Order: sequence, then C-alpha cells, then structure tokens
Amino acid sequence: MGKAMSKAAIISHFATKFDLKKKDATAMFEELAELAYREAPNSFTIPGIGKLVLVDRKARMGRNPKTGESIHIPARTVVKFRIAKACKEAVLTTSKKPTMMGVPTI
Repeated sequence: MGKAMSKAAIISHFATKFDLKKKDATAMFEELAELAYREAPNSFTIPGIGKLVLVDRKARMGRNPKTGESIHIPARTVVKFRIAKACKEAVLTTSKKPTMMGVPTI
C-alpha cells in the first residue's frame, strides 16, 4: 500500500488535469464539501464513488473495557459513507486491466 494523497496533491492533480488555477480547484473542492455537509440529511451522492447518509442508532448497553462496568450508550444519529458498487468493483478488482466505474477498458 502506498502513501495516501494529501489535499494539496489532489488539488494539484485536478488543477493540472483540467487546466485550472490551484485557487479555483481548491474553491471547487471546498464547495463540494460544503454542499455535502448541507445535503447529508437528505443523503448526498457522489456518482460512482458513494453517498453520505444519516443513520439512527438505537440506545444499547455497553461495557467499559477498562473497568468491565456496564454502561448505557444513548441513541444518536451518525453519518455514514456507503461505497458505490462501481467503486468497490474498480478498487477491488484482481484483473490486470484497468477499470473505470466497474467497466473494463479496451
């Protein structure tokens, strides 16, 4: 496994690929993040990658691992990211041919 790309590296890649200024590419990613935060309660989909959804978790009994004492964990809402099938297939494929959106390229 290689090193994860930094935010600066991703922005630099998109700026080069689409002939943009880094400032414009940064603004685009910041707007995408703001839109995702705002729309997450309605579910926010990034086509081919996945979607943000809110999930309600029920209250439950848990255990303090340090003391072994039983504790009550209250109900709450959490944000989850569900990976799209096409993304799973593209990332986890074992064939040597590169894929895009789960479809082998020719």
